Amino acid sequence: MDEFRAEVRELQIGPQIRQLRQERRMTLQDLSQETELSKPLLSQIENDQVIPPLATLLRIAKALKVPLQTFFEEEDNTQKCLVVRAGTSNRINRRPRQGGSPQPYSYHSLAYGKKHKHMEPFLVEFDPAQTDKVQSVQHSGEEFLYVLEGQIELVHSNERYILNAGDSVYWDSNEPHSLKALGDQIALGIAVLYTRN
Repeated sequence: MDEFRAEVRELQIGPQIRQLRQERRMTLQDLSQETELSKPLLSQIENDQVIPPLATLLRIAKALKVPLQTFFEEEDNTQKCLVVRAGTSNRINRRPRQGGSPQPYSYHSLAYGKKHKHMEPFLVEFDPAQTDKVQSVQHSGEEFLYVLEGQIELVHSNERYILNAGDSVYWDSNEPHSLKALGDQIALGIAVLYTRN
């Protein structure tokens, strides 16, 4: 748990959200109404007690009118080319808060530190034991997924797609969609998100 809290503090997602909200003179109630997320959850996120899944972070970013990548960049980093070495990507492991249940996936930012990105690449791990936690989401933008290991189900609008290692898919995120692992092994994929604000 101490290691997890250290990871959370390093990313500073919660404080960034609080700062952006306060700069916009928004209360927690205002942000709650804009995102349709509860005030207690938003408070836990701002206090680094809960790491939001990507879909939740997208809703917060949209409400604050900032790109998703805002939460994964370093203020002073203006490199034109950024290399992320093996084993050094920032892992955002959606472990549960105390007493909570496990989450369906974890993700690693593969371009953490690059400022002014137009895309956000992630290595995503899908946990087949937590498929009942999967919810459909939608947001502006587009997404791409390349499956590295395992089997993944994508539901996009009313269509269901089964993806195996080596398969890739590109979709419009404006439509409701969800992803989950099939079978009994953890599935891995490279996901790239492009969001329009």
